[in-house]
Amino acid sequence: MAPDNLIVGPDALCLTGGSAYGLAAADGVMAWLAEHDRGFRIDDTPGHVVPIVPAAVIFDLNRGGRFDAIPDATFGYRATAAARQSAVQLGAVGAGTGARAGGLKGGVGSASITVDGFTVAALMVVNPVGSLLNETTGRLWGADTLLAADGQVGRAARSELAHGRRRLAGVTPGLNTIIGVIATDAALTKAECQRFASVAHDGLAIAVRPVHTLADGDAIFSVATGTVAFGDLRVTQLNALLGVTAHTVARAITRAVLLAQSAGNMPSCRELYPSMFIS
Repeated sequence: MAPDNLIVGPDALCLTGGSAYGLAAADGVMAWLAEHDRGFRIDDTPGHVVPIVPAAVIFDLNRGGRFDAIPDATFGYRATAAARQSAVQLGAVGAGTGARAGGLKGGVGSASITVDGFTVAALMVVNPVGSLLNETTGRLWGADTLLAADGQVGRAARSELAHGRRRLAGVTPGLNTIIGVIATDAALTKAECQRFASVAHDGLAIAVRPVHTLADGDAIFSVATGTVAFGDLRVTQLNALLGVTAHTVARAITRAVLLAQSAGNMPSCRELYPSMFIS
């Protein structure tokens, strides 16, 4: 996928749970694509393709009480078949089912924004070592990135913060990671996509503290459909697009935790800090 290599772009991206075991889901994605003759073509014979499917996983083993509860190839196959058939579900679903954000329940979040006629969208699976909550102020680190459509998110009460500290006192850092996709309809080159992904990582630093720890394997894929061309002021337009990228990622990360429901011994943000949700 590097700018100086042959492949133009992926046929699909696979985000999954299950640590390295979960990478088996990508086999199912490849199988569905091969059945539909989609991939890097080897010759003119139908089916002689190699689907290009970059994949990333979060580390969530044993979060549901069973170490062997992991995705396999059937998950990837069914997910690929359903990818265009319904809206993306958010919260504690899919790859975010076993996600944990600090001590809170993590999950899947998305966000998008339009700037200068271009759309920038992020889909993030949120499972960091670090916390999304500033315990000094009682606000989420990424609260300022939310738009009016997300509803207002205020401060947690001091009593809730104290209760939260007691509830999460026994949580020790484990194997974690944030993974996701940042996408645009702009006609980016491969080199510009690389910069797009690099800037997207700044969104993690806005929404999570600490970020990029030794127990995190954070990875963000960037893609561009190329359906909207740049005008004469390409650099200006590109800078405007990059200028909203980090905040879009931070907003998606924040929404993942706001929308996640409690599961097992992982309480949700809404459960521990209800006063934060003022609308």
